[in-house]
Amino acid sequence: MKRLTNALNSAYFEAVNNMQPRKARRRIVAYVESYDDIFFWRTVLGQFENDKIYFEIMLPTRMNQLERGKKAAIMRLLSGNVGRDMIACVDADYDYLIQGSTQTSKILLGNKYILHTYAYAIENFQCFAPSLHDVCVAVTLNDHVIFNFEEYLRQYSLAIFPLFVWSIWYYRTPDYKEFTITDFLRVIEPGGFNLGNPQGTITNVRRKVDREVRRLQSLHPDAKESYIAVKEDLKRLGVSPEYTYLYIHGHQLFNKVIMPMMKKVCDHLRHEREQEITRQSRHAVQRRNELSCYTKSQDTIQNALRKNTCFTSAPPYSRIVADVERLLEVTP
Repeated sequence: MKRLTNALNSAYFEAVNNMQPRKARRRIVAYVESYDDIFFWRTVLGQFENDKIYFEIMLPTRMNQLERGKKAAIMRLLSGNVGRDMIACVDADYDYLIQGSTQTSKILLGNKYILHTYAYAIENFQCFAPSLHDVCVAVTLNDHVIFNFEEYLRQYSLAIFPLFVWSIWYYRTPDYKEFTITDFLRVIEPGGFNLGNPQGTITNVRRKVDREVRRLQSLHPDAKESYIAVKEDLKRLGVSPEYTYLYIHGHQLFNKVIMPMMKKVCDHLRHEREQEITRQSRHAVQRRNELSCYTKSQDTIQNALRKNTCFTSAPPYSRIVADVERLLEVTP
């Protein structure tokens, strides 16, 4: 016998809402891809709650098993389940940028009841450059600015943008397996980070990108016009070359670009704070106690990034907000 939860859809939740007292708030169920997404979408959707509506954010369930991933959320759309009182919230991945080149992309773009991030994933928002100093402060409790995250990621973005255009160019064709996201990520991986010479990392990435771009140009000598068309279309879709990092694979950005950089910066800031404690301590016992207190007060880089909500000025964020406004037909 089917469980009732397997048949839940927007009409069901609308019926439940209609049975509530007249002044009760309308509940909108928002299904997300994973546990990590719950906090992000709570940050986004929570600002729209008022005395008339509220959101309940959860993972979809089927046959008493948790489903994770975009496919689970999308399948509810395919079966006609999402609507006014039940929505889906997913990472955009490449599906937004390839503009209907696949069935999943068509679904993502074609229904107002499925919200997406515009940026590749929630990790890209968590790694928003202007917020990274605040993350360092949360981790190290040291507010000394020693590194320009915004300039570094701006230069990194400009360095990888020409190859990023090629990646989207391929994924808008049936030949995407000739240059996969994995191939693209292998080229743009910084391969570490040197706080004393960050420009060396950028130079190395730019060199690898230039070499790969020349290879792809040689494979497609007649693709100049179509490449330029894709580049201009990406800009139309909101992809500024200076913010390319927001649209690359989120896990790659988090683990291979941001984490190594943050570790070097935070290690320096911790050492700086520890040296300050050592200088100011009157005796060894005080020094030991102060260092112990300082250590216990710190957070991990990963946790601080996961909790980072200082991304509301990121260009894609305003587009998410606009989509929620259209869905609710309200202004926050």
